Amino acid sequence: MDSFMEYYFDEVFNNLQRDCLSERYKRRELVQYFSTVIAGCAKGHNLSDNVTCRHFVRATLRYHNSCKTKNGDVCLMGKYHNLLYISMKLAFDWSLQDNGTVASLLDELYACEKTFERIFLGAIFGTSAPHFLAGWKSDFADKEENIHALVFFLDHATNANLEYTDGINTYRFIDVPLESCGKASPVRVVIQMGAAEMLMILLRFGARITIESASTHPIETILDRLNEYNRKYPYELVSCLKLIMRAVPSVIINVDKSAFKHLDLPVDYNYQRKVALQKYGDIIEDHLIPSTRCGLRPAELKHLCRCSIRERLWNNFQLPFGIQKLPIPETLKKYLDLMED
Repeated sequence: MDSFMEYYFDEVFNNLQRDCLSERYKRRELVQYFSTVIAGCAKGHNLSDNVTCRHFVRATLRYHNSCKTKNGDVCLMGKYHNLLYISMKLAFDWSLQDNGTVASLLDELYACEKTFERIFLGAIFGTSAPHFLAGWKSDFADKEENIHALVFFLDHATNANLEYTDGINTYRFIDVPLESCGKASPVRVVIQMGAAEMLMILLRFGARITIESASTHPIETILDRLNEYNRKYPYELVSCLKLIMRAVPSVIINVDKSAFKHLDLPVDYNYQRKVALQKYGDIIEDHLIPSTRCGLRPAELKHLCRCSIRERLWNNFQLPFGIQKLPIPETLKKYLDLMED
């Protein structure tokens, strides 16, 4: 396999036009061609498909790194970079189980792009939207395959303990900002969309619900949207809110304390409770937010334990599959995995 790939890169690929892989159908043709090669080499050398696919991915990484090194350690982009997406598709198609190889592929993608939006956007928006958002088309067949691919790479990234830095902040694979979405995290984009199915996947894998650089917390974003519907709440938004309530200890609301200076309130006054009642009284009254999750009553010990255990599992890169290793009843495993409340 290695000899074939070296010959292919030297005698065939180097002579192709720089933009030869810009079109999705051309990338798919190359994926199909390499799939045939992988199957043939596996059979001819009496190797498993997994081993042969690993050799292919490693060969493309070596070639990409070699070209980048010759260019002053800067990616040449064009066909040289799109070759990484050929490897990405083949790794998924052949269910490559070599964690180190997949991790190296993800590292190389981030080194060139500083984002993983070509893995996330298709799963969040479907196959058509990325073309309008970022000017490229998803390499996966449909939204369902995009979601399966996302879970595949989330699994590998978690097992490999992958973290990435932009020079200021450090992110897990699941939280790397999406360049085409105003550098918002994937979970923030999903919350804004009200996509409950995708939100469930991201929360199970430990996506962080944080304020980031925006002025409002993601929870406030969805609460403000619910307020617009005059108590005729859309099912998807309600579902998203309920899922978020399982993953965080309580609702976090931004408070401008200077607005309450004229009231001369005590130092330990619960500003969040007052703002919650003022802004989201109808939502609380309609029980969309449990009184134990918004500061009106103490949170349930069971829920706080869930949040604490999930935090510990997240610290050790064990979400969500590490839950199954815990010596606890099956019902509690589902509770920890956000399947029920």
